[in-house]
Amino acid sequence: MADGRLADPLDEELEAGEYAPRLRLSRRGVVVLGALGALVLGGLAWLVFLSSVLDVRSVSVQGVQDDKLTADQVRAAIGTVGDGPLARVDLAGVERRVKAIPRVAGAEVWRGWPHTLQVKIVQRRPVAVVKEEDGRFTQVDAGGVSFATESAAPEGVPVVELRLGQPARDADQVISRSQLVQGAVAVAAGLPDEVRQRAGSMLVHSYDDIQLQLSGGATVRWGSPEQTDRKARVLVALLHQKGTNFDVSAPEAPAVSG
Repeated sequence: MADGRLADPLDEELEAGEYAPRLRLSRRGVVVLGALGALVLGGLAWLVFLSSVLDVRSVSVQGVQDDKLTADQVRAAIGTVGDGPLARVDLAGVERRVKAIPRVAGAEVWRGWPHTLQVKIVQRRPVAVVKEEDGRFTQVDAGGVSFATESAAPEGVPVVELRLGQPARDADQVISRSQLVQGAVAVAAGLPDEVRQRAGSMLVHSYDDIQLQLSGGATVRWGSPEQTDRKARVLVALLHQKGTNFDVSAPEAPAVSG
């Protein structure tokens, strides 16, 4: 150096870097890279949404609990809505079709990459069976939805029968038969399992006069559908006592006789 000082290597390196050539893309290079990126994205989009590479190859059904509703029946209800590339399947449309099955209470649908359509259902379970005038039995779930009619009642489910007296018939415009059935179903839905399994039938004489016929010959006077939870708790306690007639129509003053 002219002044006699030693040069700092770091300063020389920084000074040299200021004059080093920088790599810059020309407009043509930018266009080429953009075209390549678009080509790659387009290829991926074609692969996922249009080609058969990621087609649906199977439909997995979860939640089926008995032979009354099979996985094949669910697949048949889905039909062609579940065909084609997995990414393009209308999940909401598949869900609507599955929920339209009478025995299905709820459904969830999602994609199981790379080739599986996943379906999970909640199957309806009967809490009561309504005996129709033609002798057939309509199954009703806890939500009051009728979903199947068969020639025989399933075991362990109380059978609702309307045995209306004249006063109840005269009051049909005030409380309809369907409302009476709904009240009885609400009672059945509120029964503890230990009671429901013993309840062979529920006889509806009027809105305020529902009776349970238990296995072994015991009878429970239930009264109206009001205070079902409380009546159920009282009945469970009463069943530990000897008797053939149990009255919980007034749960604050239950009675046992016979």
